[in-house]
Amino acid sequence: MKKLLILQLRPEDETADSEFNAILQVGGLSPNDVERIRLEKAIPVIDLNDYTGIIVGGSPFDISTANNQKGILQKNIEAFFNTLFDDVVDRDFPFLGACSGNGLLGNYCGAAISTTFSEPIGSVEVRITEEGKEDPLLKNLPETFSALVGHKEACEDTPPGAILLATSATCPVQMFRVKQHIYATQFHPEADANEFILRINIYKNHGYFPAKEANNLITRIKKTDTPIPKIILKRFVERYK
Repeated sequence: MKKLLILQLRPEDETADSEFNAILQVGGLSPNDVERIRLEKAIPVIDLNDYTGIIVGGSPFDISTANNQKGILQKNIEAFFNTLFDDVVDRDFPFLGACSGNGLLGNYCGAAISTTFSEPIGSVEVRITEEGKEDPLLKNLPETFSALVGHKEACEDTPPGAILLATSATCPVQMFRVKQHIYATQFHPEADANEFILRINIYKNHGYFPAKEANNLITRIKKTDTPIPKIILKRFVERYK
């Protein structure tokens, strides 16, 4: 029986496990429904014929980092995704990349990735575009919704050949689609306040925000509620599992 493939890039066990469990919970999945691969442990050879779709989460790596400052692990992961996308895009294979997954796909498609539209950790108002209103993952959802973000880099513009599905005042490319079945979100569709509080504590010295602001961020995050992004993730799972 084919399964959904969940590819993770987080090197810390605690954040990787929490992200994985959040994807399962939001998607209504059991561990038996998926195959999980943590790319920092091993770079696999992927045969898309073995899977129904792919979900990729976030990571502490930045594509816009100068190449001579990237470690061998990051270089290997980026090379892996470029090879994977050759097959995914050619076949229009179901794919959903969140945050880092968004940057990896956007970069592959030719978008410039930079710190121009970085967003501090918190909740932002996302607006669905006219094209997005007709997309199966977004159809009949509220035109604007709250989503959790926190990233140092983003696509400067919609990747060439892609369809912009959602945008925000602080980051113009919040969600896009390539062909019919390949998706990426800058926001985190799997995360809730507790998930972000964990990440704040783990990544407070990674440059996303001044470390001394961690407690204030946690106080603000506790008050957030972001149900719509979870619907988007659940729709992807229901469509492609």
